[in-house]
Amino acid sequence: MEIIQSAAPLYAVLVSLLAVVLIGVSGRNPNLRESWTIIAALIKFSIVVSMLPKILDGTIIEYTAFSVMPGLDIAFRVDPLAMFFALTASLLWIVTAFYCIGYMRAGKEKNQTRFYMCFAVALSAAMGIAFSANLFTLFVFYEVLSLCTYPLVVHKQTPEAIKGARTYLFYLLGSSIAFQLAAIILTYHYAGTLEFVAGGILAGTASNGVITLIFILFIAGIAKAGIMPLHIWLPAAMVAPTPVSALLHAVAVVKAGVFTVVKVVLFVFGVDLLKEIGLGMALAYVASFTIIVASIMAMRQDNLKARLAYSTVSQLSYIVVAVALLSASGITASLIHIMIHAYGKITLFFVAGAIYIAAHKTKVSELDGIGRQMPFTMIAFTIGAFSMIGVPPFAGFISKWYMALGAIEANMYPIIGVIILSSILNACYFMPIVYAAFFKPVPLGESAKMHEAPAHMVVPLCFTAFGVLVLFFASPFLLNLARMVVTSVTGGS
Repeated sequence: MEIIQSAAPLYAVLVSLLAVVLIGVSGRNPNLRESWTIIAALIKFSIVVSMLPKILDGTIIEYTAFSVMPGLDIAFRVDPLAMFFALTASLLWIVTAFYCIGYMRAGKEKNQTRFYMCFAVALSAAMGIAFSANLFTLFVFYEVLSLCTYPLVVHKQTPEAIKGARTYLFYLLGSSIAFQLAAIILTYHYAGTLEFVAGGILAGTASNGVITLIFILFIAGIAKAGIMPLHIWLPAAMVAPTPVSALLHAVAVVKAGVFTVVKVVLFVFGVDLLKEIGLGMALAYVASFTIIVASIMAMRQDNLKARLAYSTVSQLSYIVVAVALLSASGITASLIHIMIHAYGKITLFFVAGAIYIAAHKTKVSELDGIGRQMPFTMIAFTIGAFSMIGVPPFAGFISKWYMALGAIEANMYPIIGVIILSSILNACYFMPIVYAAFFKPVPLGESAKMHEAPAHMVVPLCFTAFGVLVLFFASPFLLNLARMVVTSVTGGS
């Protein structure tokens, strides 16, 4: 495996930070301000894509920005695993940038300049997490992501928004400082390094009891992954504008959480060590509990965004369960679901925002006949919902298929039951919405005439819905990228 030095990952991080300055000085000119957002998003995506051919050829890109002190470097490493997160976040930032224009203008939202500035910082933090070469770099950007998204959650500045944002920050900052930082310090003490290494760095460094303690601290400290009971921040953050919910639940924050879990499992502990101690199995069953309980809670929500929030809690744990299986197909499922879930869930949140702007409706019980009024929007919702359920030819089927194969390879057959039951529950809370939208009559007093949201919103949600279909047929590309990761962490076994 060839390793080359390149500043490209640093540029991918910095481009949206430069955009923050340009957005800030252009605040009085909305068109210019939003143009900087889109230009930065396009440049960031171009930089990420420019590195893809080298990664597919088996080359690893590394770059050390600077050293804080011996053993603590801000350093970047671009490998196949990093590409899953980076490609997803950078492309969906472009789509979300256009969607934001339609939503923020149509809703006449205040503090739009601050909104776009924080959004740009969040994408820089996401890139920093994706390309982190060590635990120190990851932790720094992980905390930056929590801090810069706080103003987005509290954007409306209502009492409800302030309360939700406080919960958001308390869980994310509190858990990472109390638990994740402790785990990182212990890792450095026993392993003597914080570098990410395929196969892990902790094997043979401490007793099984100490390794177990470090593992528990890591999982408890990664609240962004939404594993119960540290999931409370997710529904609390629904007070934010819908584009922020899309960012939190599909692009940056939750993906940063599950990406960190995957990174820690594969590159800090390693497959062999976790199998030896049995920690993978324990994590798989804890996350399985989250999948089922969160799905049941989703069924009870009448608020559309709240239902989607609990759905996210459930879907994130698919990724955690899959990597915890520690089998080749399980790891594959966890990686491809990072991207697949992002497209499906961002579509669903985009739809929720479009319904709010066009019809001023926020509850599931209010959606009778809305498919006649907003056909493009609700067809996109249907596609996203089918992907969440795992129906072919929608992309979610691929990751669930490989998760089931991974369970068989790991001899953890109860996980197959979890997949089947959760898919049934997914259908129970998504299909009533689809049925009501297309097969129930429009309520009396409402016009059945089509009135979609602004094009700046409808086109992005149609694009992401189309992406759900494309990912199903582009699965060979995703699987090839995933196999490169699997080979590096398991030796091909």
